[in-house]
Amino acid sequence: MQTPNLPAIRAHRPAWNKGRIVGQKRPLKPKQVWAIRVRLELAENHRDLALFNLAIDSKLRGCDLVKLKVVDVMASGLIKERASVLQSKTQKPVQFEISDGTRASLQNWMQDPSMIGSEYLWPGRFHERLHISTRQYARIVRNWVISIGLEASAYGTHSMRRTKVTQIYKKTGNLRAVQLLLGHTKMDSTVRYLGVELEDALAIAEAIEI
Repeated sequence: MQTPNLPAIRAHRPAWNKGRIVGQKRPLKPKQVWAIRVRLELAENHRDLALFNLAIDSKLRGCDLVKLKVVDVMASGLIKERASVLQSKTQKPVQFEISDGTRASLQNWMQDPSMIGSEYLWPGRFHERLHISTRQYARIVRNWVISIGLEASAYGTHSMRRTKVTQIYKKTGNLRAVQLLLGHTKMDSTVRYLGVELEDALAIAEAIEI
């Protein structure tokens, strides 16, 4: 008589999100953006300042941001005003602007000794990696938000991606523009990503007094 194949018994493990705030990560508010910028400028942390500024301008996912190459943002020794990157998730290109402040911080970072001969914009340490990992980027973001007294579990790499488009939507209400900037193929994805239906509902509720 054959013994039936029974499922393996696995030791119980605590949930990965135990004790964490789960859900969409919050975008940064303008005053929080400037607070982080000022701290990075005072610390003369050229790499992090350039990374922070470009993360907000580009609105790229972390996996695409960490893999950016120098040629993606620089041509003929100058930082481009606009750049285009092929997204890993959708395999479709997305364009983004590079603001004056971001170009200046990138130019400063390019002059850093650690950038000599580097193909990637955010080279890994000790040449163990060609570029920083998404996990390392997540740790960097965590340090940024903690430095200005924010709850780390409420923010993440998607906070960087959502920050500028959230302000664009608030000021213009133009979902199509936000969809293009994020590189979403469907408008529904943009609506869910921004949580605009909930935001609009709350705004309406706040405006009504009973």
